[in-house]
Amino acid sequence: MNSVVVGIGSNIDPDRHIEAAIAGLGRDHRLKKVSSLRVTRPVGFTDQPDFVNGAALVETALDADAFTAALKEIERQLGRVKTSNKFGPRTIDLDIVVWNGAVVDDDYYERDFLREAVEELVALDE
Repeated sequence: MNSVVVGIGSNIDPDRHIEAAIAGLGRDHRLKKVSSLRVTRPVGFTDQPDFVNGAALVETALDADAFTAALKEIERQLGRVKTSNKFGPRTIDLDIVVWNGAVVDDDYYERDFLREAVEELVALDE
């Protein structure tokens, strides 16, 4: 089994979309724990609602590519539309942040809220 921390974010009806995303993660994978959720200001494109962000610790039998595809499918089911503005509003954003104890997303180092959410879930040797 692979241990994964998934970053979760939404600023379009975040309560509903984050709850649905967490439920989606738990359907096909073992949902171990969910961090506290934090309200954060938008980055890059600021003329939009605040985001709600957190993270989930999941165990999965899938490899990284297949798990990423599963995350993108959950996003699709929840109405995520990719636009040219990578910092724009979104129903849900799911990203692998930590894979088997290794940080694989640079946002971990750049965004305090993400680092704090991960630290609630796992201890990393940095």
